[in-house]
Amino acid sequence: MSDELRLYGLHAVQAAFARRPEALRKLYLAEARIPQLQPLLKWCVAHRIGYRVVADEDLRKLAASSHHEGVVADVLRDEPVPLTTWLRELPDGPACALWLDGVGNPHNLGAILRSAAHFGAAAVLLPKPSTLALSGAAARVAEGGADALPFVRMGREDNAIAQLRGAGFVLAATVVRGGADLFATALPRRLVYVLGAEGEGMDAGLAAACDLRLSIPGTGAVESLNVASATAVFLAAWARVKAGSIASGLGGGSVRGLSGDAASTSM
Repeated sequence: MSDELRLYGLHAVQAAFARRPEALRKLYLAEARIPQLQPLLKWCVAHRIGYRVVADEDLRKLAASSHHEGVVADVLRDEPVPLTTWLRELPDGPACALWLDGVGNPHNLGAILRSAAHFGAAAVLLPKPSTLALSGAAARVAEGGADALPFVRMGREDNAIAQLRGAGFVLAATVVRGGADLFATALPRRLVYVLGAEGEGMDAGLAAACDLRLSIPGTGAVESLNVASATAVFLAAWARVKAGSIASGLGGGSVRGLSGDAASTSM
């Protein structure tokens, strides 16, 4: 994988610049974006970062997309943080993280990151063998959310689960059927939602290892929500806990044996 990432889209580029200006390596922009990107251009001049004003067709080729919104930037990739480091630096109090078990579609990833940023999720957790990485398409869909929370690299699955539980997290498998009703469940203050891959769902062994199994009730008119839409619903439910709107009787510890059999999720 390249050490650099090509970002495109106004909010994606501005968010990366706001959080990591030193990561910027090259900037391409449409003439119409010059007034809006003055702070970024001043940074480029002061730090001798190359930038070019180019035509729309050139931006389309650079981004490999017509959705470039008048700006493309090459930036250094932000490497995932080790789980041990993230847990050590995590502040006390409520926290929610997303464990992505096989999610790979860049547009779904971008939508997940946007919802995660909106609802204040603390991290995206990546399994040790996962090749998932931020792409330009995902960052554009995230609308700035890609730089709002870290990617965290876990080690061996059983060790990662033990570390998370040791830090007070409860793991919840998100399942299409057979889980406890999300809206009728008192969610814990520290929660990891485990989200399965598009189509085939999460690994059955991982689902069985979780403390909770949660489902989003619906009309049955469709089989399920897709993973990005479902994530927004799950995060909104947890955000009520963070805001103190519902009881959190489960606390931060692990809870086993709630109703609902583990099942694959295609959300």
